[in-house]
Amino acid sequence: MQTVLELGEAVAERRRSLGLKQGEVAARAGVPQESLSRFERGKLAEFGSRKLLAVLAALGMELQFVEVGASGSLDELRRERGGGA
Repeated sequence: MQTVLELGEAVAERRRSLGLKQGEVAARAGVPQESLSRFERGKLAEFGSRKLLAVLAALGMELQFVEVGASGSLDELRRERGGGA
């Protein structure tokens, strides 16, 4: 993930896969439901690390840091092998 929009989309996807409503996750994380909604839709300029970590914990997720270039995307691997994108 490289953008806040992608992060918000991933959070929304995880929440839906767990069958949870935004209000449930927001209450567990201690954040306003409207803030979570706007974050998931990429309409919030700043969400804040504490809020993000609380939401991720409520969803059973955590952040991991990966060195850029340490592993390529599927498209990059296809291009390297001559398979196109």
